[in-house]
Amino acid sequence: MKTTILFILTVAALGVFAAETENDESDFVSIFDGKSMTGWVGNVDGYEAKDGILSCLPGKGKGGNVFHEKEYDNFVLRFEFKLTPGANNGLGLRCPLEGKPSSKGFESQILDNTSKRYAKLKDTQYHGSLYKRVAAKRGFLKPVGEWNKQEVIMDKDYVKIILNGTVILEDDDIGRFKRPSKGHVGFLGHGSLVQFKEVCIKEIKE
Repeated sequence: MKTTILFILTVAALGVFAAETENDESDFVSIFDGKSMTGWVGNVDGYEAKDGILSCLPGKGKGGNVFHEKEYDNFVLRFEFKLTPGANNGLGLRCPLEGKPSSKGFESQILDNTSKRYAKLKDTQYHGSLYKRVAAKRGFLKPVGEWNKQEVIMDKDYVKIILNGTVILEDDDIGRFKRPSKGHVGFLGHGSLVQFKEVCIKEIKE
């Protein structure tokens, strides 16, 4: 009886340890200071940093691509975002500063999936998808106007995207797309108002 109880307690303890490790908050570094575009490069004039929020400005000539100045290879990226009706943006992953992000690196869609204008897109063009490469599951965005939480894990040829607590994309062979193993992370505006906050990253060490 004592042996059985000890076994149960040991398993429970290991479960708690695993949960704590999975949700480990240590080593995350904020890459947006909430008040300026310090540390960011690209079309910084197309964005506004104010009161802890980074806004991709709407309209012609606004938005565009902004990248954090540092390059990353293996990492966990966390951020929150809020969409407006019909909003379209992108998340740049392992991108060079020059060239089209979706063809030179990876672009993960940031999109209002509920908009009628996007009703006939391909599966690989909806929110969370690696643009025209890997499709993400749909149905896990919060209503337009509410904040969403997203996490992206990239470790060598493995990628996982978690939206509001649900894994919407997972692929362990992105090396087949022949993209750089290191690059910049950033936001890719397409003329829509989209807001971001709590942008932080943790590098995965060997």
